[in-house]
Amino acid sequence: MKDHFIRLFEYDRYANQIILDTIIKADNPEKPVKFMAHLLAAQQVWLNRAKGLPGAVRALWPEWPADTLGAIVAENGQQWIDFLSQLNPEDFEKQISYQDMRGNNWENKLTDILTQLINHGTHHRAQAGQHLIMAGVEKLPVTDYIFFIRAMNYT
Repeated sequence: MKDHFIRLFEYDRYANQIILDTIIKADNPEKPVKFMAHLLAAQQVWLNRAKGLPGAVRALWPEWPADTLGAIVAENGQQWIDFLSQLNPEDFEKQISYQDMRGNNWENKLTDILTQLINHGTHHRAQAGQHLIMAGVEKLPVTDYIFFIRAMNYT
């Protein structure tokens, strides 16, 4: 389980960087930048929740400039991989109690939170991609998971 989620978060970091590189080459169209900032802010919120840290007040749709996002992609990815690396197998099945941005209390299994976060990233990268096309990008980079696996020579 641990290796599976570490690989997914490596993929997530890889795919985020590829889309961010495309955003920067396209001269930072507004909507794709917003989607990427949101995706990265959500990763930080969920990491605090997974660690049992108090919810830091954050904007879920921050106004982060595109030129700051590369460092955040790298930092978020490393923090998630560091967190996952120190977990024991049974930790993945633990219930995580947290409060959402509206103040509602929830409890979910860590594996479900991790799955949510990876799917959330895929969803918003796709939105960013659609807006890149509308901004004139003719060909989007391939961000499919299987292409990442092949590129990294995972077996």
